[in-house]
Amino acid sequence: MQATKPNPIATNRLTAQEILAKLIAFPVLGGQSNSKIADWIENYLIEHGIFFHNVYNAERTKRCIHCRIGPSVDNGVVLSGHTDVVPVEGQDWHTDPFEMIEKEGKLYGRGTCDMKGFIACCLACLPEMIAADLKKPIYFAFSYDEEIGCWSGHALAKDIMDTYSEKPRFAIIGEPSEMEVVTGQKGMGTLETTLTSRGAHSSKIYTEASTIFEAAKLVGWLENKMEELIVNGEKDTRFTPPHTTLHVGKFNGGIAHNIVADKCTIVWDLRTLPKDDSTAIVNEFKAYCAKRAAIMRKKVPEFNITNKEWFPLVVPLDTPDDAPVVKFVQQLTDSMIINAVSFASEAGQFAAEGFEAVICGPGSIEQAHRANEFIEVEQLEKGVLFVQKLITKLS
Repeated sequence: MQATKPNPIATNRLTAQEILAKLIAFPVLGGQSNSKIADWIENYLIEHGIFFHNVYNAERTKRCIHCRIGPSVDNGVVLSGHTDVVPVEGQDWHTDPFEMIEKEGKLYGRGTCDMKGFIACCLACLPEMIAADLKKPIYFAFSYDEEIGCWSGHALAKDIMDTYSEKPRFAIIGEPSEMEVVTGQKGMGTLETTLTSRGAHSSKIYTEASTIFEAAKLVGWLENKMEELIVNGEKDTRFTPPHTTLHVGKFNGGIAHNIVADKCTIVWDLRTLPKDDSTAIVNEFKAYCAKRAAIMRKKVPEFNITNKEWFPLVVPLDTPDDAPVVKFVQQLTDSMIINAVSFASEAGQFAAEGFEAVICGPGSIEQAHRANEFIEVEQLEKGVLFVQKLITKLS
């Protein structure tokens, strides 16, 4: 935990576009230290006399930031975003991805829509929050490592609940939704499955245990499981596709065509509907791995299969459409549209910690993670207006 000493309110006001340009200049990828961008945000808070708190990783190389603006009373609103972005390597960028470029009403740069644009809207409105006579508080909550699995979302949400004497009520996670309310998201998990055996001449394949052959069986199990879920599992037409999915993204093994592969690794993910039990699916897969390993050890005692969860399974979001937070946010957007999304976010983690949570932020998810990512200037302006309406509503 860390707090600043209050200083006089800064007189130089930066626009959301100016702040976004500064945030884009920090090439903080998921998994990397976010210290430099955190330093900039914290210095901005210090300039405006705002106390803040940190939530560090174990090595203290990364940190979340949260703070309160307004009175210490219950039922405040949290505005949350992540400070990291996805890689640009191998993508066909037409401009420097870490220098914001404006062209034809669009702001180009990595993270413009996902989701530094929302953070810029929040920070740009900070002077108005300070000047307003807020009756209920507004909180900022900025995380790290969201892009590699929402690593810090749970700890951030929990620390907010534990730090303040009052209890916030609503959490708005500003993922790009074109300023429409999102009440549902799929859960997500990624696993690395590694098979090990012993190398041998390929002519011995019948008496040996090929990790590639066995990995192929595991891939087949995952595909069959998804088909089973499509036919017999839960359906939720809010999502596209309307069922839980399993997907193998990497398959690596072997060193030569005439050597029985002694190691093979697959990396796969599952994206689950709110009503599906992701842990149960993973445990079922692990049980199948144990069954195949036991069979293969009869031929090769060294044979083994291990599963490593790359991060804790990201919990889904399933906020009822008639929840108070939904009506509250709709009043700020002037839109009655309610959506659900298949991508993962930290919204489910905030909900799990007791917040009424929704996703709502500027920009389109269609631009996220792509080369030449952009946010429309109009969307950024809508994001600022959204925060300004929040200030008025809580004053």
